[in-house]
Amino acid sequence: MTDSLRRRLRALPDFPADLPRFDPATAPADPVALFLDWFDHALAAGVPQPHAFSLATSTETGLVSSRMLILKNLDPAADSLAGTALAGSFGSWQFASTRGSRKGRELAANPHAAMNFYWATLGRQVRVVGEVFLLSAEASALDWAERPGADGRANPDWQLYTLRPTEVEFWQASPDRHHIRHRYAL
Repeated sequence: MTDSLRRRLRALPDFPADLPRFDPATAPADPVALFLDWFDHALAAGVPQPHAFSLATSTETGLVSSRMLILKNLDPAADSLAGTALAGSFGSWQFASTRGSRKGRELAANPHAAMNFYWATLGRQVRVVGEVFLLSAEASALDWAERPGADGRANPDWQLYTLRPTEVEFWQASPDRHHIRHRYAL
């Protein structure tokens, strides 16, 4: 059974032949600008849910888990905690969850995470790694109220988070398997 599955998996195509081109030499100095460019390209290409990403967290002892979430906002230059500009910042990448969920408990114990956006039809990934901070109760309540189906009911356990990256890596697949990586690091 395992050998049969292995052959079936190896027979599947990895990426389409008509992938976008990416030359890191032409990339902007700001990873937020490149992300927004790639995001707009994903929207124009009809990629389903281009704002969805996998969030990886871990417990204090290093047990890792991941799940899919939705990007709530990307503030390119503002510190959402204090409303001031961040020097050398890669922006504020916002997402939300309940504090009592597994990810909420893991972030409380170990406030570091990685986001991974994957746009298969374009052969593109963006990995964002950094420290996670709680946003205000007011911002969290507003985010909850803006959710479809919220119906005005408050959820005091709802939390808006922001990830402040120390690293952002862009990955462009190539049909010849010479994939391109472009990494920004603080």
